[in-house]
Amino acid sequence: MKIFITGSSGFIGFHLAKKLLDKGFKVCGYDSMNSYYDTKLKKSRLNILKKYKNFKFVKNNIENYKILKAIIIKFKPKIIIHLAAQAGVRYSLKNPDAYLQSNIIGTFNIIKIANIIKTKHLIIGSSSSVYGANKKFPFQEIDKTDHQISFYAATKKSTENLAHSYSSLWKLPITVLRFFTVYGPWGRPDMAYFKFTKKILNGKKIDIYNKGRMYRDYTYIDDIVDGIFKLINKVPKLTSIKKIKNDSLSPVAPFRILNIGNTKKIYLLDFINTLEKELGKKIKKNYMPMQKGDVHSTLSDTSLLKKITGYNPKTKYQTGIKKFIEWYLDYYN
Repeated sequence: MKIFITGSSGFIGFHLAKKLLDKGFKVCGYDSMNSYYDTKLKKSRLNILKKYKNFKFVKNNIENYKILKAIIIKFKPKIIIHLAAQAGVRYSLKNPDAYLQSNIIGTFNIIKIANIIKTKHLIIGSSSSVYGANKKFPFQEIDKTDHQISFYAATKKSTENLAHSYSSLWKLPITVLRFFTVYGPWGRPDMAYFKFTKKILNGKKIDIYNKGRMYRDYTYIDDIVDGIFKLINKVPKLTSIKKIKNDSLSPVAPFRILNIGNTKKIYLLDFINTLEKELGKKIKKNYMPMQKGDVHSTLSDTSLLKKITGYNPKTKYQTGIKKFIEWYLDYYN
């Protein structure tokens, strides 16, 4: 089977592409290789993928509709997995235009082309940030998502709405995945755990917001990839009957939204203390007030994904941190 992946040199895209290639799928990766973070890391990921005979790669951005369309039509994928995006909550406060172009226009291009080729299943990456300042925990897919508190989150919610409307109009099967704080080897350098590790090793202070009194649903990359892989052939169908309790399946479209997380709340200070233990270095802490655009806490309910695919995240955060640090020390030393 042929699978087209946008953002294939990114964190999640790389790990997913590698798993699919190992399983014998033919994968076409598409990535702009932009400089939002260290391009050397992206190139290192890409070089690993290029070792596979069943992998091909195209460097371009998803805003370029003409080239994107030509590449996808030529490759003829059965499945499209759209993971390319301008990431980062805090960066969106300084550079909102980049998010409009990539997250909204780029995603709409993917949706249009997927409909042209009548793809079997379009999977789109979204974010837990769409839940905004929701105080109801854990987050369920059927919860209201009307109050995003960052521009990044607003663009992600906009793409969900675009996807649903297109699915409704043209009966295009789409699944949207809301990722919860993904971490692990080959991760993104702009993520807190990555920045903390670098600063701790260099003997610098780390900024801890809200005195660390907030928690995240940290989800290890292998669990995320396993969830996506199991979902590939679970295509949403147009039906007015919901057979699963609290199903997010649309009543007017073959469209479904799914949380994909670890279902465990990990307090920031506990996460930091584990980093300290694994690195064997005393952390210098600089306590800061809550940042604009940041949500206080996140926690996923993945019971719907479990009922559909058997999804069962297994990696404890202590194990995940240890694996990340082992990779980090090997890669940078």
